[in-house]
Amino acid sequence: MTDKSQFESGHKIPVTSQEFPGMEGKMPNPKPLFDEIPTDDGKSQKYKAAGKLQGKNAIITGGDSGIGRATAILFAMEGANSLIAYLPEEEDDAQETKKRVEAYGQQCHLVSTDLTVRENCKNVIDEAVKVFNKKIDILFNNSAYQNMVEDIADLTEDQWIHTFNTNIHPFFYLAKYALPYMERGSTIINNASINAYIGRPDLLDYTSTKGAIISFTRGLHNQQIGKGIRVNAIAPGPVWTPLIPATMTDDAQKQFTAPMGRPAQPSEIATCVVFLASADSSCVSGQTIHCNGGTIVNG
Repeated sequence: MTDKSQFESGHKIPVTSQEFPGMEGKMPNPKPLFDEIPTDDGKSQKYKAAGKLQGKNAIITGGDSGIGRATAILFAMEGANSLIAYLPEEEDDAQETKKRVEAYGQQCHLVSTDLTVRENCKNVIDEAVKVFNKKIDILFNNSAYQNMVEDIADLTEDQWIHTFNTNIHPFFYLAKYALPYMERGSTIINNASINAYIGRPDLLDYTSTKGAIISFTRGLHNQQIGKGIRVNAIAPGPVWTPLIPATMTDDAQKQFTAPMGRPAQPSEIATCVVFLASADSSCVSGQTIHCNGGTIVNG
């Protein structure tokens, strides 16, 4: 059981710093949760699986750490195999995710690559087609980049382009290349953000890409729902992942919380991904789940 203090309202995350993209293995205590869920009494309990994804094959980008790792682990607990894509410098984290997934008896295939390169997106799908015998059931577009800049005058054109190349263009490529191998009942889940709805000013480029993801989700849903393929999004609020110490200032980390009084754990967001990937959400498509810790938004 994990120290309950990190789940209590008012808990402050430790203010630390890492180089981008951030390493799960270097996260300070309290460590993020992946297969445990916080409970109302300030403790945590093991995620209770029910075989909701038995025999399914999933692609997860950014699957080495944070929300991606938690999703791969919960998918495994529910019976699904995963292929995770990640940056080369995240190899140690990816190997740890693979170990944890395999501990639950499922496959975890690793693809180290830079998804800002179009051809690499195609390579990820080609590898999934090979290892999953041409059967892709779930695509979780999850990887992202952010870098805080206070004013548009200081936001470089290169950063703007890089953020779009990381946060939205691969979602299009991966969906385009995966769909020929997805049958009725398959699902695509896109990771957006609360920032698309609140318009966070110090993450202008990141916020803009997340708005694009919402529109991409809705348009792709309208294209694919007649084929029996559901497309949804999640819009997390603050979540305790390596992206926080790697990209946020000390002041931003000090204010990193939600109305529930703390940041979410990766496992809490992953439960929403499991829901959208499973038959439990059979009539949900073109929608966004606002797993943001209690902030009310419209849309």
